[in-house]
Amino acid sequence: MDVARSKVSDAGTPVACASCQARYGVVCGALWSGQLRELGHQSLRRTVDAGSEIIAQGSESSFYSNIMRGVVKLCKVMPDGRQQIVGLQFAPDFVGRPFVPESMLSAQAATDAEICVFPRDLLDRMISEAPKLQRSLHDQALKELDAAREWMLTLGRRTAEEKVASLLHLIATHAGPQTATTTSFDLPLSRAEIADFLGLTIETVSRQLTRLRKSGVIRIENSRHIIVPDMDELERMISA
Repeated sequence: MDVARSKVSDAGTPVACASCQARYGVVCGALWSGQLRELGHQSLRRTVDAGSEIIAQGSESSFYSNIMRGVVKLCKVMPDGRQQIVGLQFAPDFVGRPFVPESMLSAQAATDAEICVFPRDLLDRMISEAPKLQRSLHDQALKELDAAREWMLTLGRRTAEEKVASLLHLIATHAGPQTATTTSFDLPLSRAEIADFLGLTIETVSRQLTRLRKSGVIRIENSRHIIVPDMDELERMISA
C-alpha cells in the first residue's frame, strides 16, 4: 500500500486539494481555508488494493477518509461468519461515522482504490467548531438514510430484472466517463457479490444481464465492462 503526504503550496493551501474530487464534498467543501490547510497538513494519500479492508467491523478506527478513486463496499459480518454487502461508496464519498466509537460495518475496497486519510480526533474537533460542517454531515446522513430506504424497495418489491437494472444505474451514475446519454464502467463486483447484494442467485444475475444485453439496454465487453448506450432507457426500467 503506497502512502503519500499532501504537499502544501506557498500560499498555505494543499496543492492536491485544488484538483481533488472531494474538494467540494461533504467534509472539505464545508471547511473554511484555515481548516482546509490544517487538514491538508495532516492528511495522507493511500492506495488500497481490491479486497483490502479499510475499516474493520467492531474496530475503533483512528481515522476518517475521502474516496478519491475506486469503489468501496460496506459489509456486515454476522456472528456465524456470513457476510452481507449492504452498500457501495464512490468518489468523493466520506468513509466513517463521527463520534461513534466502533464501526458497525466493515469497509473494503471493491476495486483498486485511492483514499485521502485524516485523523479522527482532528475532524471531530473541527465538527464541534464548525456549524457548516455539522450541517453537511447531517445532510449526508439523511441522504444515506433515504438511499437505504429506496434500496429496501428495490430488494423487497422489484423484479429480478429491475434489481439488476437498479444496481447498474447506481454504478453508472457514480462511475465511468459519461456523455449526455451514455456511460461505461467496469463492474466493481463479481457475479457472486452482485447476487449477494441483490438477494438473488448467481444464475439469476447472469440471466438478467444477458436479457438486458439482448434487449439492447446494455453492452457487455470482457465480461465486466458495461456500456449503457441510453441512460434514459435504463432509468425507465427502474421507474416504471
